[in-house]
Formats: sequence, C-alpha cells, structure tokens
Amino acid sequence: MGSSVLTAVFEACLLQYTVPVFGIELGETGVTVVGVLMILFLIMGSGFFSSSEIALFSLPAHQIDAMVEEGKRGARVVKSLKDDPHRLLVTILVGNNMVNITMSSISTTIVGIYFDAGTAVIVSSLGITSIVLLFGESAPKSYAVENTDSWARTVAPPLKLFGKLMWPLITIFYYLTGIVNRITGGSSSIESSYVSRAEIRNMIKTGEREGILEEEERQMLQRTLRFRSTVAKEVMTPRLDVRAISTDLTVEEAIEECLQAGHARLPVYEGSLDNVVGVFDIRELDRDADDASLDVADVYNPTLHVPESKNLDELLGEMRENRLHMVIVIDEFGATEGIITMEDVLEEIVGEILVGDEDHPIEFVDDDSVLTNGSVNIDEVNEALGIDLPEGEEFETIAGFVFNRAGRLVEQGESFDYENVTLRAERVENTRVQRVRVTVDRDIPDPVEPVSQTDEDDSD
Repeated sequence: MGSSVLTAVFEACLLQYTVPVFGIELGETGVTVVGVLMILFLIMGSGFFSSSEIALFSLPAHQIDAMVEEGKRGARVVKSLKDDPHRLLVTILVGNNMVNITMSSISTTIVGIYFDAGTAVIVSSLGITSIVLLFGESAPKSYAVENTDSWARTVAPPLKLFGKLMWPLITIFYYLTGIVNRITGGSSSIESSYVSRAEIRNMIKTGEREGILEEEERQMLQRTLRFRSTVAKEVMTPRLDVRAISTDLTVEEAIEECLQAGHARLPVYEGSLDNVVGVFDIRELDRDADDASLDVADVYNPTLHVPESKNLDELLGEMRENRLHMVIVIDEFGATEGIITMEDVLEEIVGEILVGDEDHPIEFVDDDSVLTNGSVNIDEVNEALGIDLPEGEEFETIAGFVFNRAGRLVEQGESFDYENVTLRAERVENTRVQRVRVTVDRDIPDPVEPVSQTDEDDSD
C-alpha cells in the first residue's frame, strides 16, 4: 500500500516533467536524479530486510538467551522478535517486497522518459534485477552470515519500529498466510525454537570431519544423545552372568564369594534368584564390629527393582537420589532378568570401563573387521563399522542377531551372511555366543530389490 502511493506520486510528477519541489522547478534531468536517489535509498532498504532475515533466523534460541543473560545491547529486542517467528517473517517479507516493487516501478518510469514503453520494461527489469541480486541480496546476506550476532542486534530495533508503523498491513498478511498454510497443509516448522536432536548429530559429525572434535569426543557426545532413549534391558548384566549370594550364608562366606567373583558387592537372594532382596557390599561392613559371625540377612542393604523397559535417564536419577550402586531388573512376570550397576550406566556415556584382564567389547582386526562380545549392542557394532544391521523386537545384541539369523543353537565356527556383512561365531560356551567376528565386504554393492512378475507385466 505504501509503495503504490509513493510510486503513484512519483509517476504523477514525471507526467509534468517539470515539477515544483520546495519552490524549485525540476526538469527531466532533475526528476531523474531524484528517482536515482530514491532507488539508491530503496536498495539499502532491500539489503536491510534481506540481511535481517538471514541474521535473525540463523541465530539459535540458546545463543539469544545467552546474549540476554550477558546484557548485550539489542538482545532483548531480538528475543521479543523471535518469540513470534511467523510475524517476524511476515514483517520482513512485507518490507522487502514494498521496497523492491517500488524500486522496480520508479526505475521503469525513469527509463520510460528516454525510451519507449517496451524497451523501458526490459531495461528496467534486467537492471533492477541485477542491482537487487548484487546489492540487495547477495552482499547484505553474506555480511549477515559473517556477523550474525552483532548484525541481528543492530537490525532488531529498526525492524521492530517498522513493524509498529506497518502494523495494520502486517497483521492482515499475518492472518492471511496462516489461513493459506492451513488450506495448503503447510508446515509450522518455523515455530521451532531450538535445533532438533538430528541436527545436533549432524553438527557432531561435521565437527569431527572438520577436525574440531576428536573421535573419542564424537563418540561420547553421540552416546550422550542416545542415553535418553536407552532402556534398562539394553545395558543390564543378564541373569546368566549374575553372581549372587543367599541370605543363609555367613558374612565370612559372603566375603569369600565376593573375592572369587571379583566384585565388592553382589545381589542377595532368598530362596532363588527370582527373589532378590538386597545387595551385600563389603565396603559397608563395620570393620570394628564382629560382622564375620553374622549372617548376610543381617547386613544386606535393600535395593530397587525396576522393569526392563525403564528409561536409563530416569533410572540414573533414582539411583542418585537413593544412593544406590546396584538395582535389579525384572521382567513383566516379576522374575529377575539381570542387574544394573552405576558403572553400567556411566559406560553408556563415557564408554567401556575395563577392569583387570577384561577384553575390550569391540576390538578392530582391520578397517573392515571387528571381534566383539556377544552381549554388545547392535548399534555399537553399526557405529564402529559404519554398517546397518537391524534390531528386532526380540533381540538387541549381536549374539541375538546371530541366533535370529540361524534360527537354532549356534555352533562355534559357524558363519552367517547379511547383505555384505559376514558374522562368524568365534567362541560359543554352553550354547551362548560369547565372541563374534563381524566382517564387511565393501566391494559388494547395496542389494537391489528384485522386480516382481507383476511389476514386469505392468511395465510391458
């Protein structure tokens, strides 16, 4: 609306070719000079709105919050604009279109003084388009990308003032664009304030590729992101590997069991392992008292029983709150599935913590082959080799994947293929797959889905 009025006035002036301005008579040359000056002013306006869009929408919400906390000039205005990103975008687009359309109209009118109408339109379109691309889009946006923080705080106050001056027009388009988005099914992703987890993962990968992050740092950051989606069943020590002691044992006998197992604490059961009542901890025994003559039932500490679907993030909070180093994982029927220690939880973030002569869960044989424990999660093997072995509802470990491929008990030395990956059971003990060699053939192309007879008929 504002641009059309300005253009109409300018065209009316040009129709006379001699126009009184502040008592001064302007001829064709004078009017041309005024028009060129107006175009220069409008180019600056175009650059202002274009750079504002880049600067404000490239600035992440967490960085804005940090600027506000630091008390930087203009930070609060930036935050108030970003609180309603849809309105901010409409404000910028209205301003940008106003200056560009006005600029095009004025340039066409000026060129029309010296050329016929058709030539004027062509010359004006090509000239203004080139000028706007160079000085109204490319250069300002490049500057805004290089100086996002400072430029956003610079443009925010005048942009907010423009929004107040053009409030009626902006409000109309604000609601009109909302209606159009609902009709066309447009997404409201612009309303998202913070980056998504997928974007953070991509940033981590880019950081490693550019040399900003080390390999270990990348792995720790990725494990941290994966932590909240991990459940107890994925990290527990399974029941078959659990060493436990009965409440009937004396403290002296229990200490001997702990020493043989190589652990300072063990779960305590009454009757059977499905009835774990607590945890026996050598380090909590009173050295000054004669505990050796007592029974385990007199000194064990109670613990938590959690379902196998318990979120690990929540479990860590409960273990810290109750100051527990070990919890018991149970299935839907209340039977003991395994145990989780604080060390198991921490390993999900910092990686494997090896004690004594423990084997590393994943050992590289070469760039395309690893030796891995059967209890290692499939995700870890995928990440190590850059492959995509699938998880199933009934299995999450590499041993589970091997059993799923075999469909029966596996014998030591057997191999199984999945696409371009070969899995060999290197060590099997008591029907359990303890060690697996995973080898990738990089020369085999991705499998192509076969064309069915129906598809062939349709193509004919």
